[in-house]
Amino acid sequence: MKKIMNKLFPLLVLGLITSGIAQEEKKKDAEKALKNSMNLTWEANKELSENEFIEAEADYRRAISKSQENAIAPYNLGTAYYKKESLEEAFGRFKQAGEIAGAKPEKHKAFHNMGNVFMKNEEYEKAVEAYKEALRNNPEDEETRYNLALAKALAKKQQNQQKDGEDEKKDQKEKEDQQQQEQEQKEDQENKQEKDGGDQEKEDNKEGEGEEKKEQPKQGEKPEDQKQPKPNQLSPQQIKNLLEAMQNEENKVQEKMNEKKVKGPKSKNAKDW
Repeated sequence: MKKIMNKLFPLLVLGLITSGIAQEEKKKDAEKALKNSMNLTWEANKELSENEFIEAEADYRRAISKSQENAIAPYNLGTAYYKKESLEEAFGRFKQAGEIAGAKPEKHKAFHNMGNVFMKNEEYEKAVEAYKEALRNNPEDEETRYNLALAKALAKKQQNQQKDGEDEKKDQKEKEDQQQQEQEQKEDQENKQEKDGGDQEKEDNKEGEGEEKKEQPKQGEKPEDQKQPKPNQLSPQQIKNLLEAMQNEENKVQEKMNEKKVKGPKSKNAKDW
């Protein structure tokens, strides 16, 4: 066992040395990358101050790609985007800076500016959370504290407006539903009136048809004025015949009377002389 350990020990020592060297080289590379990234950031800052935005943007991007430890480059690029009202790009860079930053002052600035982007977008509740995070990293910053109070007030106002808007929409919907219901009731009433009118017309037509049928004689039946008279009731023809008979009798009587007037009174038989 001792012999084995004696053989393995140099290898373990060599491994540790090699690992240490590798870590040292990695550290040096990271430091070198960070140094190059900072140099590019400095160049970008200079270009930005000279209003050479395109060149500055390119150098900031190169600086960010060189080192993941440089929080200044994304923060400065985010500030440049913010000034140009490119809020979506600005927020992304501030968020990146806040994730990379190891020191609290850098985190404070990143979250403070994220809050500013939310305020620009009228996302006040998100702004409140961003300013709170900024104050956790620097509780003494009065500007952040003021912005937090303002964001809270605007968030409350926005909530009230949203509630009022929802209530207004609800009232409008209820009003529209009521109008729709009234319209449907009106249409139902009109339809009912039309139906009742149609039914009444049909009923009237039906009654009229019944009267017509009643007035018309059935097949094989004489008209009303030609029907046989009821008992104890003379028909017009019988009355006419009766009047004519009476007139004839009266005429006969008159003729007889006239004859008597012409002939004169009957005389007795004359005596013989």
